[in-house]
Amino acid sequence: MKILLVDDEMRIAQGLRRYFQNAGFAFEAAYDGPTGLALARQSKPDLVILDLMLPGIDGLDVCRILRSESDVPIIMLTARVEETDKLIGLELGADDYVTKPFSPRELVARARAVLRRTRPMPSNQTQTYRFGEITLDVGGRRCMRGKETISLTPTEFAVLLALVTHPGQALTRMQILEHADLGAYDGLERTVDVHIHNLRQKIEPDPAKPQLIQTVFGVGYRFTDEVSQ
Repeated sequence: MKILLVDDEMRIAQGLRRYFQNAGFAFEAAYDGPTGLALARQSKPDLVILDLMLPGIDGLDVCRILRSESDVPIIMLTARVEETDKLIGLELGADDYVTKPFSPRELVARARAVLRRTRPMPSNQTQTYRFGEITLDVGGRRCMRGKETISLTPTEFAVLLALVTHPGQALTRMQILEHADLGAYDGLERTVDVHIHNLRQKIEPDPAKPQLIQTVFGVGYRFTDEVSQ
């Protein structure tokens, strides 16, 4: 599988190249936003690792453009520590973020975790869930409204699947992270809120008055619609 790193620090890119190649990945790097965007369009990587601060076009704009064009998994790199800064990339459709400085081994592990969520399920583990007009095809990792595809990131798909497979249950944010196999996101459970917001924009008839994914105050979220298999 191919990794594209977009980061203006060549030293970081050289170090990560060695770690990812030793882990069995193909690896390429770009050092500014426009080049990274062009490489992503040309080489079709399986995962993009995207620094927040880039020359030319910053990482947030690159993320926004990539997400409008494809559902390629994206991990954001950020040197900022404020919670709001960490959540901006997720709001734009990134799947995960890692804060600098980081361990290369941790980044490889996080990349593998995101990529696991993009793989088709084994044939003996496929399942289809239906609620209202929407079909969730687990084996093909597709979400459909009738014949129309609803474009979900791998992480959004995992969060929705966690909710759909526990209909009527009030799940805490940590339980959603665990059921979706998302890890702890550095303990920042508010990332769940961002993914829920994005899901509501995509699947709710009226995102301002959600019917499918309801907030359970003081607990977390509950999927309320009847689910058939």
